[in-house]
Amino acid sequence: MNAHRPDDAPATTAPGPGRVVLLTTSHRVAPGLLSWPAWQALRDADRVLCADGAHPQLPYLREAGITVEQAAPTAEDLVDACAGDRTVVVVATAEGEPRLTDGLARLAGSGRPSMPSLELLPASYDLPGARLLDLIQVMDRIREECPWSSRQTHQGLAKYGIEEAYELVEAIEDGDRDELREELGDVLLQVVFHSRIAEEDPEAPFSIDDVAATIVTKLIHRHPHVFGDATATTPEEVKEHWLRTKAVEKRRASVTDGIPLGQPGLALASKLASRVRTAGLDVPLPAGDGIGYDLLAMAARAEAEGVDPEAALRAAARSYRDAVRAAEGLNA
Repeated sequence: MNAHRPDDAPATTAPGPGRVVLLTTSHRVAPGLLSWPAWQALRDADRVLCADGAHPQLPYLREAGITVEQAAPTAEDLVDACAGDRTVVVVATAEGEPRLTDGLARLAGSGRPSMPSLELLPASYDLPGARLLDLIQVMDRIREECPWSSRQTHQGLAKYGIEEAYELVEAIEDGDRDELREELGDVLLQVVFHSRIAEEDPEAPFSIDDVAATIVTKLIHRHPHVFGDATATTPEEVKEHWLRTKAVEKRRASVTDGIPLGQPGLALASKLASRVRTAGLDVPLPAGDGIGYDLLAMAARAEAEGVDPEAALRAAARSYRDAVRAAEGLNA
């Protein structure tokens, strides 16, 4: 029997310590596009606070009828604001409110008997590829503020594109996953850098969005077995689709059109042989004396056997390098 309450008096429950909801958003998603649980939390909250008066979400929250107070409470202030089982939503700034969360953690560890519950509620999530937006923003700033980057041209950067491509191939052949990830980033940088420069062209500007739109259109058009009614069940049939649609797009008079003659010699010979074989042409290799004609014949033979002559020669050259280092008493 409770000595402080008559038997027939209703039981009372002390109000709880309340709840803090830390609402996080991604700057890579358009403001106002929030999850349904986030909108529910905002509408049900007793108070909504935000330390950043210029937070990009605020105009959209206020348009939706959410009252947002500009305030940067301390942990103690926030605990007091939640007293009486109240819910306070804090719209986090870009930094994520580390001062506030650290302060709440200290209070919880101090033995304070009553602490509000703390809930982290992501209001928007990054989509796959969202970090590419960061890369574009970083590139914009570098182009505007870096003394070296701001002066670069397509012609000046061309050599770096070749270097990065070779370094990517080396990482692939080495099987180094960390190096592969880094080299892919370096190749991607070249694409973004050239696209950023292209935006400034006074006569025919284009952006990274135009580059992406072009390759998306090309991929869809050249994969009718994926995006259309065509059928392809083998890699060979896919390649036939690709070459057929490519020929229509380019309207080339010769199967050799579009082959860059400036590429390494073995790769060039292999590409020519591939085009001839795929087109079903019967073109004998030119007769001649000298190592060049011998290499041409070897490259054509390698292509016919499904071997990349450039990769095969690099592998052999690596073995030769290892032999040289071993002869010098060094580790391969």
